[in-house]
Amino acid sequence: MEERDLFNEKDETVPATIYCPKCRTSMEYQIRWRRRTRKASLPPGADQRDKAKFEKARNYRIRLDDKLRCKNPRCGKTIEITTLQTVVFD
Repeated sequence: MEERDLFNEKDETVPATIYCPKCRTSMEYQIRWRRRTRKASLPPGADQRDKAKFEKARNYRIRLDDKLRCKNPRCGKTIEITTLQTVVFD
């Protein structure tokens, strides 16, 4: 059984303030995340190992955006997001 069988997935956007190192401005960007919430019950056909995985499973979010484009019209440089974690547990 795969990990995706244990979770419901939903895409969402969360605002974050990101700093551009080239033009030295901070602006608010919409960062895309995928939220994985544990299903209410174990899927059918699961064995003991899958049951143990399901009991330990926690809700979490994965950041989908790694790079953004600066909103400043004079800059437009690609910004690599390093200030936000890639995985966040809820």
